[in-house]
Amino acid sequence: MTDFSKTRAMFDIPEGMIYLNGNSLGPMPKVAPERMTRFLQDEWRTELIRGWNTKGWWMQTNTLGDRVAKLIGAAPGTTVVSDTLSIKVFQAVGAALALVPDRKVILSDNGNFPSDLYIAQGLIKFKDAGYELRAPEPEEVLANITEEVGVVMLTEVDYRTGRKHDMAKIISRAHEVGAVVVWDLAHSAGAIPVDVAGLDADFAIGCTYKYLNAGPGAPAFIYVAPRLIDQVEPVLSGWYGHEAPFAFETTYRPAPSKIERMRIGTPSIAAFTLLDAALDIWEGVDLQDLHAETIELSELFIKEVEARCPGVTFAGPRDPAQRGGHVALRYENSYALMQALIARKVIGDFREPDTMRFGITPLFINESDILEAVSRMEDILATDAWKSPEYQVKAAVT
Repeated sequence: MTDFSKTRAMFDIPEGMIYLNGNSLGPMPKVAPERMTRFLQDEWRTELIRGWNTKGWWMQTNTLGDRVAKLIGAAPGTTVVSDTLSIKVFQAVGAALALVPDRKVILSDNGNFPSDLYIAQGLIKFKDAGYELRAPEPEEVLANITEEVGVVMLTEVDYRTGRKHDMAKIISRAHEVGAVVVWDLAHSAGAIPVDVAGLDADFAIGCTYKYLNAGPGAPAFIYVAPRLIDQVEPVLSGWYGHEAPFAFETTYRPAPSKIERMRIGTPSIAAFTLLDAALDIWEGVDLQDLHAETIELSELFIKEVEARCPGVTFAGPRDPAQRGGHVALRYENSYALMQALIARKVIGDFREPDTMRFGITPLFINESDILEAVSRMEDILATDAWKSPEYQVKAAVT
């Protein structure tokens, strides 16, 4: 069994704070400052350019990719990290479209994370070849996977409600009609068990700054099924993915039959240092244990809120098997209530138009945190503290 008291002790969370926002930005591992100092003092300062060889910087895209792969059910050699999630969306969807050149429809849903939709819209304009983006209701995606569809682009866990798509059914249906699937695991990796290899996923992408706790702007990852990698044409062809990067040829040749072809440009080794430190926390964590504890804590949170916080309603699927790692709640003035909670050191976030999100992350959250968070919400509601003027003004980041 996973010892969550041990993982809890590995995070630096301010005294008195109940951090329920790991679904948006994970907290800092305690070892992060020391690891970053070691990188600055013992790698960059002393090795300079030699560090690409002497400190293994050159292959960290892959070595860290293999560590992330363990958390998404992928085999070694199928995942790399670098760049941002938006770039990985562009890269994956562009590569997927190239596999089905006669099809012009990208299918998503209207609950997908907007940036994914923006990237698809931009890609369509860039190609200027009659492509179309369709975004039905999430519940209607399966019925819309027809032989017109070239690429199905979905986020497994809805960023607002926490609702999960049925990955197995969607992949099976897409393959049945000859479509390629791109899964965004931003709200899945580190929150719920994922098995991209077992479910025969085509592409998967995700970030490491949420549940994986690698810090603001931490690098993204991309997975490509081994059966596809020798066919994939990188839509972003940078020097780091070239077959012979230091030959400095003027014509691009992708790395042959290797995940290296999904690398693009020079990665941030400083950011990799923080990711490496964060991934150490996952050693010894069983994702099934994590999921079971997430469900237990989430169900407690929902039950206590509904019993003690009048007017606050649950906004996600009742069946915990159909949810990801966060709980969505609604209130008549959700933004102001969230600001009042944040002022009392219960940290969640708000998403338009009326949703409060609370990440239930057993790595650093336990039952006493849940009960105390609800008590603080109960008091805010009982005293109408959320009505204070300072809680009505929206900040740049909500």
